[in-house]
Amino acid sequence: MSTPLTAKDALTILNDHVQDGRAVGMASYHKADRPYLGVPNPIINDLTKTWRQDLNLNQRIQLAHDLWDTNIFEARLSAAKLLTQARIKNDEPVWELLQSWTSDFDSWAIADHACMAGQRRLIADPARIDSVEAWITSDHMWTRRAAFVITLPWTKQNFPKPNDLATRDRVLRWAAELSLDHDWFIQKAIAWWVRDLSRHDPDRSGAFLSAHGHALKPFARKEAARHLAHQGAE
Repeated sequence: MSTPLTAKDALTILNDHVQDGRAVGMASYHKADRPYLGVPNPIINDLTKTWRQDLNLNQRIQLAHDLWDTNIFEARLSAAKLLTQARIKNDEPVWELLQSWTSDFDSWAIADHACMAGQRRLIADPARIDSVEAWITSDHMWTRRAAFVITLPWTKQNFPKPNDLATRDRVLRWAAELSLDHDWFIQKAIAWWVRDLSRHDPDRSGAFLSAHGHALKPFARKEAARHLAHQGAE
């Protein structure tokens, strides 16, 4: 590519893939008040894969920044996907940009896509969890929720190292602290984290539910215990 792709260029390409009538359904489903183009997610995946290959890191960061600032649903998804990559050299600017987006989160789909990009950066440098810990005291519910979504990789390891186990315990302490936060999305995020952990570390999940399950809403307690053989915490 002779010149870097701009946000205007990217939006033109996205608009070429709009499906008639789809935007209305998306707005109704996602509920957040923003523009929706009506572009299917698989197409966004294909486009951003090509853009990642064609642009260098600085160009991708700038494009992601500019697309995010449009507040268009598909543009924000594209911004997150542009930065979703396991190995990135000198990735601190990417991490900083991803962190800056948390205050803009207002729907689960956009937040989750941004957190998937963030998961890669957190795995690349687990010390960044110190920054994530500050999110749980945010006044912004979606930022508190993001602390659990971005740390989900630590629920899935089959052979965790001591540092990984320490991270599990740390996030479970966050979950304990927020178990009395009765916002539905926070309860769901805690339940999701404990449920996924129970597949690989049932002892920790069970101990959490025994100690703190009573503080969760019934639906969250049930969801968290779904894969545990013994669900006495319910």
